[in-house]
Amino acid sequence: MNLGGDISEENDTNKGSMWVLDQKLDQPMDEEAGRLRTMYRKNPEDVVGALSLIIYSLTLIPLIKYIFVVCRANDSGQGGTFALYSLLCRHAKIKTIPNQHRTDEELTTYSRSTFHEQSYAAKTKKWLEGHASRKNALLVLVLVGTCMVIGDGILTPAISVLSAAGGIKVNSPKMNNDYVILVAVVILVGLFSMQHYGTDKVGWLFAPIVLLWFLLIGGIGIFNIWKYDSSVLRAFSPVYIYRYFKRNGKEGWTSLGGIMLSITGTEALFADLAHFPVSAVQIAFTTVVFPCLLLAYSGQAAFLVVHHDNDETVTQAFYRSIPEKIYWPVFVVATLAAIVASQATISATFSIIKQAHALGCFPRVKVVHTSKKFLGQIYIPDINWILMILCIAVTAGFKNQSQIGNAYGTAVVVVMLVTTLLMTLIMILVWRCHWILVVIFTGLSLVVECTYFSAVLFKVDQGGWVPLVIAAAFLIIMYVWHYGSLKRYEFEMHSRVSMAWLLGLGPSLGLVRVPGVGLVYTELASGVPHIFSHFITNLPAIHSVVVFVCVKYLPVYTVPEEERFLVKRIGPKNFHMFRCVARYGYKDLHRKDDDFEKKLFDNLFMFVRLEAMMEGCSDSDEYSLYGQQTEKSRENLLNNNGNTSPSIGDFTMSTVDSIVPVRSPVNGNNTVTSQMSNQTEMDELEFMNNCRDAGVVHILGNTVVRARRDSRFYKKIAVDYIYAFLRKVCREHSVIFNVPHESLLNVGQIFYV
Repeated sequence: MNLGGDISEENDTNKGSMWVLDQKLDQPMDEEAGRLRTMYRKNPEDVVGALSLIIYSLTLIPLIKYIFVVCRANDSGQGGTFALYSLLCRHAKIKTIPNQHRTDEELTTYSRSTFHEQSYAAKTKKWLEGHASRKNALLVLVLVGTCMVIGDGILTPAISVLSAAGGIKVNSPKMNNDYVILVAVVILVGLFSMQHYGTDKVGWLFAPIVLLWFLLIGGIGIFNIWKYDSSVLRAFSPVYIYRYFKRNGKEGWTSLGGIMLSITGTEALFADLAHFPVSAVQIAFTTVVFPCLLLAYSGQAAFLVVHHDNDETVTQAFYRSIPEKIYWPVFVVATLAAIVASQATISATFSIIKQAHALGCFPRVKVVHTSKKFLGQIYIPDINWILMILCIAVTAGFKNQSQIGNAYGTAVVVVMLVTTLLMTLIMILVWRCHWILVVIFTGLSLVVECTYFSAVLFKVDQGGWVPLVIAAAFLIIMYVWHYGSLKRYEFEMHSRVSMAWLLGLGPSLGLVRVPGVGLVYTELASGVPHIFSHFITNLPAIHSVVVFVCVKYLPVYTVPEEERFLVKRIGPKNFHMFRCVARYGYKDLHRKDDDFEKKLFDNLFMFVRLEAMMEGCSDSDEYSLYGQQTEKSRENLLNNNGNTSPSIGDFTMSTVDSIVPVRSPVNGNNTVTSQMSNQTEMDELEFMNNCRDAGVVHILGNTVVRARRDSRFYKKIAVDYIYAFLRKVCREHSVIFNVPHESLLNVGQIFYV
């Protein structure tokens, strides 16, 4: 059983356990902390009430909701809000950029279920697909959750490292708080600076550190319960929650903002789920993490019941409750555990940004694959340094755990609400649960989470505004990028060139055909892009072989290598024009060691060979637009002895998986046809090889998107300024595809949207 990676993220919760039970008492200058300290002195039983709240919060949200329900909604082991969104996109046509085709649904990783027309799921699907505003609302909901997870990636390292470093001050009360801040900043700089080495390089340390941490806090909890007051175990009765609120009223309600921190880390656990099997996460959490957390919190409560009169002791409850002989070893392990927790949250942030980029909701950034064993372990340099700067700013700016904790609680509860709403749709469309189960899950989750949400609203002016500002900034970036990408795609769709125009040009396309291969990159999976007509209008020559390359991402976690490329011929053979669609999942990466150009040509040559082999076969209509064969087509290829020759323009063949053995015809006519096809095949393959040897040029569109003059002012700001700035600072397509500069040709265009 491995407790590193995902399970370590629950250590966010434990780092809160250093002070979360009395996070509301954390700083003397905090007015609410003073009021609550007075409240605790009047009635120590409030400690038991707070402990009861923590116990049932841990049970209802991390254990029942996330571990046993939400984790089951993973997309083939992938977690996070975008993984849930990709599941929904496969079961309903809610993707806002309509670049999918029916052949994409035949992928082995494109798992989906069918509905009965009169079922509740079918009605929900129809309602979602009925209007574009509902699709946009769902996308905005997903983006809000994503932005809050990014906020977690900033706040978790700050609060975890700062709370761990605070242990230095416990044994040195006269130490200036600025030294604690300095130690925390140094640790954070070191943490972010090591990200480019990859989690797998130091991941072998995570499991023993986290396991040791849980055993330590669990053991200390048992010791404190035995030494101070075992009666705190009464908190397992929910009656004490009722008494807590009855005694304290509004003050008890607002204290939920601090108790909220006991359940942080669960959303990051789900977002970073890909590193370990779901069953391992469930077993580890249930048997190790959950019991140790309950013991740790119970031990702190027992300590506080005895020492509730001492303000300094209450403020530093976790470290004060550690036996003196093991204080410094626990401090070291606590610091290491804080680093592990921060690392896990940073990795989750990288993962979710990669997913957002693949689904067209984030500007192109450099993504580095850091592990040969695990597909999900990546590093994004630009995001890493942005996170580091913001994290240091939060740590140095607030200087105390109380305000950072308020910000942290706001981000966590919003993400939980978003996950609940998405899970409701998952249960209806994907799992097809009975409506009673959906109502029970949604109702219970919303009651608990809305209760916490109402409490953290009181903390907005005390640090809770930080994640809202961070999320708003990332939300603007992500939505504007998606909006600009959508408008650019729609413009290309409406301005694409008709096949009639292309065929009217003739084999030479009305130009000089020069030796070489031109790879024209486009976002369109059908039709001739406007960039091509713009190119041949301004230049008097075009390459002898032209391939329109479309790279698109599908709402699946990965596309198998043998199913990645789809090839189709455009026009008659003497045009020497093809279309190649390269499909990727949101976890797939364009790595430098992947020879994209070589793989493309291998699939192109395979298509030519298969096309020649099919010349004597019939039932060409059974082939889909891009090349996925149906079972009936394969049977015809194997068994048909007719000599009907279909139109060449209808032939499509693509992946290596589509290759089937072809029986040699035995009659004379078919033998002659086969010989002619083989000769034609060899001639064309030789011609294409010669063109490839002559040179390959990658033709990319360098488009400038502008809002029309009659557009509203907010659209002009979004398109002409924000989107234009993002396009300027993001990575170029040529960098993403590792295109050598000497083979690159940019074609400038202006799109008015």
